[in-house]
Amino acid sequence: MIHQETSPVQRNEQVFALNPLGKVPVLVCDDGTVLFDSSVICEYLDGLHDGDKLIPSSSSPRLHALLQQAVAMGLADAGIAVRWESERRPAAMRWAPLLEGHLQKVAATCDYLEASMAEDDPVHIGTIALATALSWIEFRQVYDFCSGRPQLSAWYRRFCARASMHATPLCGNTIDQPPSAHSGAARALAMD
Repeated sequence: MIHQETSPVQRNEQVFALNPLGKVPVLVCDDGTVLFDSSVICEYLDGLHDGDKLIPSSSSPRLHALLQQAVAMGLADAGIAVRWESERRPAAMRWAPLLEGHLQKVAATCDYLEASMAEDDPVHIGTIALATALSWIEFRQVYDFCSGRPQLSAWYRRFCARASMHATPLCGNTIDQPPSAHSGAARALAMD
């Protein structure tokens, strides 16, 4: 695993050489095939084993898992947009109505999850994606999704107790200055 710093305002040539969108994650397979986007990478990895699948094959459970994955991806997109409007964009360029619109998406999604999360939902691509999106929102302090949402909060805390979540903590700071501004100092890895 190679951590890469990415930013829409600072081109990372190593990442762009593999993904024309300039985004991580990127998986370079043993045969040289390059895959990008979390959902594509997960689909590929899920096909490499004969054990329980992250993406169920039967219709109803599959649609449920994929819907949760889609909700998680939208939640992450809205959270990233909140972060841009509240912190990363220069203050003079921030637009409060846009920030509020994205915050409303985050809040509405969390309300939806509060009403729809099942305590006994098995681990699958959707629950992993939701836990990952919520952990990023919590890590970046984008929104307090646990406040007033006891079911979502309890589900999230249970999921965060999993060994896999402990083994993959989020870390790093976002850096949007040109590389020359770092003058050889230690550079933190960006997670968004």
